[in-house]
Amino acid sequence: MKENFSEMTDSCWQFVEKIIDNKRDRQHSLRTIVNAIFWINNTGSQWRNMESKYPPWQTVYYHFRQFKLRGIWEELLDCLAIEERKRQEREATPSLMAIDSQSVKSVQFISSETGIDGNKRINGRKRTILVDTLGIPWAVKVTSAGSSDNQAGIRALESLKGKVPRLQKIIGDHGYKTTFIQHADEEYGWKIEIAQKPESIQGFVPQKNRWQVERSFGWLNFRRRLAKDYEKTVESSEAMIQIAFATIFLNRMPN
Repeated sequence: MKENFSEMTDSCWQFVEKIIDNKRDRQHSLRTIVNAIFWINNTGSQWRNMESKYPPWQTVYYHFRQFKLRGIWEELLDCLAIEERKRQEREATPSLMAIDSQSVKSVQFISSETGIDGNKRINGRKRTILVDTLGIPWAVKVTSAGSSDNQAGIRALESLKGKVPRLQKIIGDHGYKTTFIQHADEEYGWKIEIAQKPESIQGFVPQKNRWQVERSFGWLNFRRRLAKDYEKTVESSEAMIQIAFATIFLNRMPN
C-alpha cells in the first residue's frame, strides 16, 4: 500500500483514459486534471489549496463534479474491480460478497443527510460497502449515520444491479436482519448469511469470508480526505470513496 502520493504511470493513464476521456477539446490536460483530483483525495487538502502545478481548483472541481454526475468514478472502479480479479486469476465477477458499514464524523458545515449513530455515538454519515473475497468493493453507498444497517444495506444492494450475475450469497453481521434478508431474497434471489463472533469473545476476531470488508475499510485510512466526511453531498462522498479504491487498484497495475 503506497502511503505517499504519486501520479499515474503511463500504463495507468492508458487504462483510465479509455473510460474517462470523451475526446472534448480542453484547455488543460485531462491527465493532469485527474492527477489533481487524486492528489486531493490522497492528501486531504481543500480544493482552494490546490498545488500550483495543477490547473485552477475551479477547473479541477468542475471535472470532478461532471465525472460524478456521469457515473464515471463508479464505472472506473467497476472496470478496475474486474481487472484486479483477472490479475489474481479469478472469475470476472464474484459469487460471494460481504457487507458492512462504517460511521464517520462529518465536519461542522455539513448539514445534508447527516445524523447520529446511537450505537457508536457518532454524528455524521454511514459508509456501506459490499466487497468480494479479495476485498474489492462492488458497491458504495453513503447515508446518514442515523440510518439503520438494514436501510443503508438495502440502498447499497441497488448499486449491484447488473454488475454481479454470478452472485449467490452475501455475508453480513447481525445488523442486517429480517428486512434486509427478505429484500435481498425477493428482489434479487441472493441469500444472506449472518456471521457474528460469540458474545463471550472480546476484541477483533477474523471471520471467514467477512474479515475482508474490515480490511477494505482499513485501506481507506491511507486517504486523508476520508478521515472525516468533508463533502457537502452524499454523492460526492461516494465519489471520493470510489476514487480512493480506484487509486489503490491502479497502483497494483503492472507498469
